[in-house]
Amino acid sequence: MARRFNKIAFVASAAPDAQSALEALLRRYEHVAPEDADVIVALGGDGLMLQTLHATMGASKPIYGMNKGTVGFLMNEFREDDLFERLESAERSVVHPLLMVAWDIHGVAHTARAINEVAMFRQTYQAAKLRVSIDGRVRITELIADGILVATPAGSTAYNLSVGGPILPLNSPLLALTPISAFRPRRWRGALLPDYAKIEIEVLEAENRPVSAVADHTEFRNVSRVHASMDRSVDLVMLHDPGHSLDERILREQFGY
Repeated sequence: MARRFNKIAFVASAAPDAQSALEALLRRYEHVAPEDADVIVALGGDGLMLQTLHATMGASKPIYGMNKGTVGFLMNEFREDDLFERLESAERSVVHPLLMVAWDIHGVAHTARAINEVAMFRQTYQAAKLRVSIDGRVRITELIADGILVATPAGSTAYNLSVGGPILPLNSPLLALTPISAFRPRRWRGALLPDYAKIEIEVLEAENRPVSAVADHTEFRNVSRVHASMDRSVDLVMLHDPGHSLDERILREQFGY
């Protein structure tokens, strides 16, 4: 029976462990350029997985990560043996990124995509003042906080979780809207939104209380307004060993193991 994957591209982080793993795999398996590959094998941690997904965005090329980083939530266990067999039996997880458009205080629009979250942060010692609208309707007239973020299900176990946001099952049609150290409204802890929602956040007093906007690792400073929505035109494909799918990992995270 024909294999799904015949041509592999290897990428690795600069960490010594990842580079050693790369050398070991290159001795055993043929390597092609990423644009010519059927699958990309990424050696490192979750940061490398996100970088690889961003670098191949729009190509719908599957990424199989092997953990040579720290947490490795998105990665599989590293092994040199049976790589083709593991790739053939791997399960697909398909996610869509968030599209962020951020306007700065000069009216210039900046665009970036996020796999985990779109976040806004205060740039100085003063708290940010933000107005939150969903689908054109103002829901919070004035949020006073260190910031706010919009997380995808795939990103809900990352920064979103650390600031008290909910964990979302991967296949849930939801986005998490989570404040960062909210002062007012005093009891607001965030909201769950349908994943087709159009989220707009306006910065109040943008010049006196400057705010930055970040899509994963892409930052724009001194923004006045941010729009975030899910981009269904882009499929991002990750491969995981049977029993270790992203759905399973998110479920385990909710039970603390």
